[in-house]
Amino acid sequence: MIDYGMTKTAQLAVSRGLAESVVGTGVTVNAVLPGPTRSEILSNWVAAHARAEGITQEEAEQAFLKSRPTSLIQRFATTDEVANMIVYVCSEQASATTGAALRVDGGVVRFIA
Repeated sequence: MIDYGMTKTAQLAVSRGLAESVVGTGVTVNAVLPGPTRSEILSNWVAAHARAEGITQEEAEQAFLKSRPTSLIQRFATTDEVANMIVYVCSEQASATTGAALRVDGGVVRFIA
């Protein structure tokens, strides 16, 4: 998944660079990095995979999650959960958070970075 890794890396580089360019202005810039999320795109993929394998969508979703055994929530995040992070980081309560990579990944990534 080279393309996926490259886009995540680019997102981090751009957001960090933008955060550095607005130092002292009160503007914050962060990257929100969702993990497996029950979005339209992933739901369509799961449904197609389920049809192809002759299994239910729930079984296909669980198979997907088994390929990511580090998931701590053992389910897809919802789009509302991702949106909640974005609402928070855009709020005054997050005024000291800038240049950060904020994961909404259900614990899929094991390392701290």
